[in-house]
Amino acid sequence: MTAPHPAKVAGIDSTVPSPAHTVASTAADTSPATGPPTTDAAAGADTSCAPGALLQDRLAGWVSDLTTLHELTERLVRTDTLADGLQELLRAGAALAGARRGLVVLEPADGLGPDTTVGLGLARADLGHIETVPRGCLPHGRILDGLPVDEDGIAEPDLLAEKTLDPRHREVAARLGYAASYTLPLRAEDTGRLGAAVWLYDEPAEPGERQRHLAGLYARHAARHLTRLLEVERTRAAMATMTEELLPSRLPRVPGVQLAARHRTGPRGGGDWYDALPLPDAALGLAVGSVTGSGPSAVAAMGRLRASLRAYAVMEGEDPVAVLSDLELLLRLTEPARSATSLFGYCEPALRRITLAGAGHSPPLLIGERRTEFVETSLSAPLGMLACWEAPSVELQADPGETVLLYTDGLLHRTGDPADRAFARLHAAAAGVPRAARQDPDAVVEHVLRTVLPGGKAEADSEEDVVLLAVRFD
Repeated sequence: MTAPHPAKVAGIDSTVPSPAHTVASTAADTSPATGPPTTDAAAGADTSCAPGALLQDRLAGWVSDLTTLHELTERLVRTDTLADGLQELLRAGAALAGARRGLVVLEPADGLGPDTTVGLGLARADLGHIETVPRGCLPHGRILDGLPVDEDGIAEPDLLAEKTLDPRHREVAARLGYAASYTLPLRAEDTGRLGAAVWLYDEPAEPGERQRHLAGLYARHAARHLTRLLEVERTRAAMATMTEELLPSRLPRVPGVQLAARHRTGPRGGGDWYDALPLPDAALGLAVGSVTGSGPSAVAAMGRLRASLRAYAVMEGEDPVAVLSDLELLLRLTEPARSATSLFGYCEPALRRITLAGAGHSPPLLIGERRTEFVETSLSAPLGMLACWEAPSVELQADPGETVLLYTDGLLHRTGDPADRAFARLHAAAAGVPRAARQDPDAVVEHVLRTVLPGGKAEADSEEDVVLLAVRFD
């Protein structure tokens, strides 16, 4: 590579403690003096002190480097999601390499994904421009293609001075304003290649030998941590997919009512479910419920109970108490170590009437122009808690334009408030639905969800599932 001027060595970012030492080379220590002559005593003093000072300076440098790596890796291991881990990798690598911007391309060698590109100081459009450069012309592209690469990374100290640079790469570098890059592979011993990390410099520059060494050590440690986060992310995705497949793919269209639902599950998967199924005589079966526990076994139990409830609803849906009694018997026979709460309603849209039976479940909420109130249901135990479950049903009569909101206890538990305060928050959220939004059940459930669980609580990882099912009568 030819450059019109020597590239400067990048400096370490000020956010990372820099060593307060300057290690002189051995050759410099042993080279003859070129300055004014010194006395024998002074020369003797310098000779006796130099080896100790040199050793002390080197030790100070090692301690400083280890301290820097320790602080950066401590920040990394505190991340518990893949997105946060990738961002921390970029920030720490930029500090070590003395860069301001960068990107990491995650592309696991096993082909199981997720494949993603994350930027630091680069907008999504900027990443899109970089992706238009032919893959084989980029250092990280060669890494992702499995070509052999030095573990210390690939430095391109002056891109615009490189005569063999791909024209599209030159155009993108000029557009985005970077003149040099430093690329490191991300590899784990057990899983192989994870991806590659790239840091970009605004001016011609390259990391020095010490910076490369530290960045390489950090990248190897980061790859191990990212491997663990990757497995967690894959598990979460698999659990979410399995849960969603066990729930209705779409809600039925029934004359006289409009339906809307929301479902949020935790990273391990939970046992909350909802259902809406057409029944004979233009009726509609409505159900929400929750199985105790979390993880694959709870998701599987939820799927079995929901499927069984659908069968019981078709056979005797006009009698919600009989439906839940059958479900309770099935639970005791097939899942003796579990309990479940459930609410089943036989809805007659033409009459705007719902006959409800509940087993240890929270009461529905009726939302209308002139009233917002909880529906009084009979006090009952959860399924599987008593030798024989039974409770009377109740009848709910709605007015035109009113919405009945069914939900699971996870909505209340995620607030972190005591039960009475959580119910009050839910009631206030329902009463505060804007007038224009009351015509759309989808807008109603979205408003209630975001109001009861503000600040991202609805999307945050939690052991509690959340289910809302809204039924608006025309």
